[in-house]
Amino acid sequence: MRIQARYAGAWVVLSLALAACGKQESASERPPVGAPAAETAAGTPHTAATRPKGADQSAEQPSTITRLNEDGSETVEEVPGDTGARNPLLAAVSSTVAAATSTATAAALSGPVIWQDGVNYTRLVPAQPTAVPAGQVEVLEFFWYACPHCYDLDPKVEAWRKTLPSYISFSRVPVMWNESHRSLARLYYTLQSLGKLEQLHSEVFKEIHVNGDALVATDDADSERMQIAFVKRFGIAEDAFRTAYDSFAVETDLQKADQLVQRYRIDGVPTFVVNGKFIADVRTAGSPENLLSLIGDLAAQEHKH
Repeated sequence: MRIQARYAGAWVVLSLALAACGKQESASERPPVGAPAAETAAGTPHTAATRPKGADQSAEQPSTITRLNEDGSETVEEVPGDTGARNPLLAAVSSTVAAATSTATAAALSGPVIWQDGVNYTRLVPAQPTAVPAGQVEVLEFFWYACPHCYDLDPKVEAWRKTLPSYISFSRVPVMWNESHRSLARLYYTLQSLGKLEQLHSEVFKEIHVNGDALVATDDADSERMQIAFVKRFGIAEDAFRTAYDSFAVETDLQKADQLVQRYRIDGVPTFVVNGKFIADVRTAGSPENLLSLIGDLAAQEHKH
């Protein structure tokens, strides 16, 4: 299928630049659900807390744009002069991002033939211990319920995990970079403890990103009340939820998750780790589809060893 040539490369670069939520982006810093994030020249979202004050938007527009042709060659085209109306696509695509993601961009358009160590994934040295039985390959997805990129990727992950070979042991790990992250992580493990995670995992994403209910507040007690109101709609009793919420099992799960986040130095989500040896994300793989294929191939390689 042919993509419109003039902006094909720009769209890919833009999608890669917006492919993760960073550690410094807390729930209170994120723009309201549905509101567009401000963009830097590199195409990465800025919150009100981090955006440079007094930045000249007109200066962000590149004078040229590089597109990738179907035969693999590149064509540099001049961008028309400023007409007074800012073009959000061109303003989001700069030569810096294009240079940094040229390999990933090509992979997203054509699909990599061979996965490259140091390009599509990073090899962890030393490899880290896993928590799965012998013969199993551990795959971890680090995520955050309030991350829009995790939300966008999740339906693909849900479909993908239902097709996994029996030797892959897949688990999600919620990050806990601050108290709002921890509150949503506690919700995740509480639902798991109650045996309701399979039913409500996607519903939590929907509640936050579609219904606009953050499910967290500045006070832990208020966060718990918000989450109780949410789960009661799905038939979970308040007493059962409160008991699990403060249980030793949930506290243990939170501690283990925090240790994993620190061990792998996770500073952006969604991020995948394969068997304690390889780490990758949408940016390095080139696209969500490439990422899931990459994870499957790395796991198959590990299973053979």
